[in-house]
Formats: sequence, C-alpha cells, structure tokens
Amino acid sequence: MTQQDPSDGIEHLFADTVRDTMGSAVYGDWRSIHNADAAPLAFGFPYPESFPNEELAAATDSLLSSEPERALQYGGGDHADGLRDLVVDRARDRGIDCAAETVHVTNGATRAIDTVCRTFLEPGDEVVVEAPTFMGALGIFRNHGAAVTGVTVDEEGLDVDALADDLVSRAQCGAAQPKLVYTIPDFQNPTGVTMATDRRERLLDLAERYDFVVLEDDPYGRLRYEGSERPPLKALDVDDRVVRVNTVSKTIAPGVRTGWIVADETTTAQFDRIDAGGEPSFTRGLIDRYCTDGRLDRAVARLCEGYERRRDRMLASLETHMPPSATWSEPSGGFFVWVEFPEGTDAEAMLPDAIDAGVTYLPGTFFYPDDGGRRFARLSFSYASPSAIDDGIESLARTVRDRVSVTGGKNG
Repeated sequence: MTQQDPSDGIEHLFADTVRDTMGSAVYGDWRSIHNADAAPLAFGFPYPESFPNEELAAATDSLLSSEPERALQYGGGDHADGLRDLVVDRARDRGIDCAAETVHVTNGATRAIDTVCRTFLEPGDEVVVEAPTFMGALGIFRNHGAAVTGVTVDEEGLDVDALADDLVSRAQCGAAQPKLVYTIPDFQNPTGVTMATDRRERLLDLAERYDFVVLEDDPYGRLRYEGSERPPLKALDVDDRVVRVNTVSKTIAPGVRTGWIVADETTTAQFDRIDAGGEPSFTRGLIDRYCTDGRLDRAVARLCEGYERRRDRMLASLETHMPPSATWSEPSGGFFVWVEFPEGTDAEAMLPDAIDAGVTYLPGTFFYPDDGGRRFARLSFSYASPSAIDDGIESLARTVRDRVSVTGGKNG
C-alpha cells in the first residue's frame, strides 16, 4: 500500500471527476460580484417585491391544517402527490402529451439536470451545448466527467445548421457522436433569444438520426412579454428523444427549490430510482395548495408586467447611453439582455472598473465551455428596480467609453 502524506487528509480518496475539477469555478461564485452601492445587473434573481409571501404563508397554514399528520412526513400527503397532476395539466396547456407517470419531481432544476446526467452520462461522454449557455449546467456536465462542446447561438437560437454540419463530419470520420444536446430554447440564458420553430423541428430530426438525447431546459417559458409562443421541444417530440426540465423558481420563488423532469415513462422510472429521496415532499404539497383557484396564473401575469417594465427600461437606457458600436439582444421574455461591447473590450478585465463606477454584470466568459465571450456581458433586468437599471446602464456606458479611450480598441 502506498503511504499517503497525512497533510493531504482524505483528498487522495476523492473520485477522479472531483479531483479533475477541483480547480474550476463553482456555480454561485458569481454571487461575490456585488457592491452595496452598485446597480445589481449581475443577478438573474426575481425582484424581491414579486415574492408571494402572504399567499405562501396562507398555503402553508392550509396545508398543515388539512394534513397535520402527513404534510411533514416522509412522502407527504395527498397535496404532495397532487403536484404531478398539476405539472401534467400545465404541460398539456403547452401541447405536451404526458401523464403523472412521466413526471419526476426534484429539488430544483439544477438537481433535475444533475439527475439527467447521472442517468445518461459516463465519464468521457460528449455533451453539446449552446455557446454561450447557462454556466450552472456547464459545471454539472464537467462534474460528471463529460466533454463539453459549444455550438454557436444567433438571434434565432441554437445554430442547428452548424450542429448538423458537425454531426455529419463526425459520421464521415467515424468519430463518436454526442450523447446529449443541452438547450434553453425560450429566452435563453444568457442571450435572451428564442429558438425558431423550424430549428426545433430539425433538432429533433437530428436527434433521431444521430441517436442523442435533447435536454430541454425551460425555466423562462411562461415569462413571455410579447409575440407568439413557440411550441416546446417536448410538444414536438414523437420519438421520445426530449427530456424536459422545468422549475417554479422563476414563477413562484427560487427558495421553494422545486423542479421536475418530463420524459417517457421508462426513462422517468429510472429518474425515480436514481434520484430516490430527492423529492421535497413538504414543498410539493405547499406548491399544490398555492396553485389552487388560478392563483399561479394571476401571479405569472403580474410577474410579466413587472419584468416587461424592467426590460423596456433597460433597452431604452442602452439605446440612450451606450456607444454606437455596442449591440445587444432584444428579448421577448425572460430575464436577460446580452451585450456585445466595442471591438477590443474585455468585459472580464473591465468588471472592476464597472463596479467602482456603480454597476455589476456577468462577463461573457462565464457562459462558454471554452475561452469565448470576452467582448460580451450578461445584463439581468429581473432583479434591480427600474431606476437602478437606469443608473447601472449609465454607469456601464461611461465605463465602456473610458475603457475604449484608454485602450484604443485593444484588449487590456
């Protein structure tokens, strides 16, 4: 037996996937990007006034009163069981054919993505993601030892033609195909763009032809402020290739920590087995009680009004203050605007100056599986007040102009 240095503790016993990722960033590290005096455009959080505190308190009292012996017990009571039926009803409203047996409830959407990975991925398997994409998902895929490859995103979402070209090239040279393609088709994080319907249809054709799973992450789909709804990928899925993840974090509150997966019945049975005990029984019952009598629909309508005002304020302020060479997305829903700064601007290097000037954001590099995104930043309009958004954009524009004048269009 090899003698270990006692100063190493038990680190030598860590799994390979843990040791291989020990030096990487942890999801949530970005929460340190803040300053009490800076406009908080970094956080993809709901604005605090949106939380239904009184309604949740009333739902809690009702749940405990109606099921005093079961609400807090393992597995919960009838209301906890009822959440699956609620998910099914909401999914059918969006054209998704599913049943309670095809729904697995989890402790949040991040846990749902992790459960999908535990079910499908072996170390070394390849996952294709949108570039850029949700940084939390990048961390999960890497934690499972997956190789992560990015495919570009444009104003109509994932560039499915580019993906198809890559898949054809792999087939021609005998290279392995990806096992999973991860997409946020509606109001994507971080760009805010929505995937075109014809691209959704072609993506599913590719999944069947090249034998991969499509992981559809849809936390923002109900937060549409204008335009017509696109069909969810799962609604177009005739070959059971789509595994759909959703959550109430954006429509009720993130602290409720409840998400779910919709898949075919056989796959869902494996989620139930792999993630046994991962369902939050009390909050399942709480959500079921909260969502009665159209309460959730009314809440979502109010949320859309509040977020639309903030989005409009951010877009107007960008138009007023940013230099002409900057561009940005104009989302029809969701939480985010994706900004491309003038040539030569390094958003990550500029961040300390921006914080000093009175604004925070997340640099684009956080959202790529490689070293892309240096000229980009994600701005969130969901958390800050409209006046703080104005102040923050003005500060950001000033910082960009100062940076460009100092560097002369060169990184630095």
